[in-house]
Amino acid sequence: MTPPASPYRPIVLVVEDEPLQRIMAIDMIEEAGFAVVEARDAGEAVRILEKRTDIRLVFADLDVPDSVNALKLAALIRDRWPPIRIILISGRYGRREVKLPADTVFFTKPYPQDDVVREMQRMTSL
Repeated sequence: MTPPASPYRPIVLVVEDEPLQRIMAIDMIEEAGFAVVEARDAGEAVRILEKRTDIRLVFADLDVPDSVNALKLAALIRDRWPPIRIILISGRYGRREVKLPADTVFFTKPYPQDDVVREMQRMTSL
């Protein structure tokens, strides 16, 4: 997949506790032309969001261990940073098993990379 020819690269915050899964997600997202910031859990993601104003999209594993899980993180983002777009993924839960905050997209693992990238491009207008 060739990155779009644009000097502006929307920034995606990847929240994934499994190192290999995080690396694979980062590679997919960077190959699609996005810049990436990474967090190992939802607490670290919140700290990043509190310090940065340039995050456009959060791509988070629903199953990250922390006192703040990814569903709570998504609800917090909707409340504190409403312009940020959210994609949640899970290998444990199906779409019907989770109540998602408004304007949140959900994919099950293994997720179809082309579909995820298309959704990211749509969400960030790339």
